[in-house]
Amino acid sequence: MQQININTSFTVFQSKAELPQEVQSLMEQAIEIRKKAYAPYSKFRVGAALLLDNGKVVLGSNQENAAYPSGLCAERVAIFQSGAIYPEAKIVKLAVTAASDTNETKSPIPPCGACRQSISEYEFKQDSPIEIYFMGESGEVYKSDSIKNLLPLSFDKNFL
Repeated sequence: MQQININTSFTVFQSKAELPQEVQSLMEQAIEIRKKAYAPYSKFRVGAALLLDNGKVVLGSNQENAAYPSGLCAERVAIFQSGAIYPEAKIVKLAVTAASDTNETKSPIPPCGACRQSISEYEFKQDSPIEIYFMGESGEVYKSDSIKNLLPLSFDKNFL
C-alpha cells in the first residue's frame, strides 16, 4: 500500500482593495452582476466575471429554477457564454463572489463541484491555467493559480 499527499496553495488577500487593479475591476464586475442573479429559492446570489485573452470580459450570475436542478451557477453561465461567443479565446482570469440575502458572507466561497469540473474542462482544452479569485460578500479573497488547486484529481477526455 502506498499513500500519496496532495498539496494545494492559495494566495490570500485581506480584501479586494489589495488585489491588482485589473483583478479589482474584474471582481467589481462580478459583484455588480451578482446583484442581478435570479435566486428566489436559495437567496444565495453568485456573480462571475471572466477575463479572456482577447481582452473581453464575460459575465454570469446564477439562474435558479423551481424545477431543481434546472438552474445554472454563475461560473458556468459565464464559461458557457464565453465558449459560445468567443470559442477560440482563452480564459485568463475568473473572479467569483457570493452573497446571501439572509446573512453576510465574509468567508471566501469557492466554485461548487460541477463548476470546478467545467472550469477544468476549459483549462484542459486551452492548455493553460486559469487564475481563479473568489470571495464572499466582503473580507478575504483567495487566489488559485489553476483549477488544479481546487480539483487536484481531475477527470478529462483522456479517461474516455
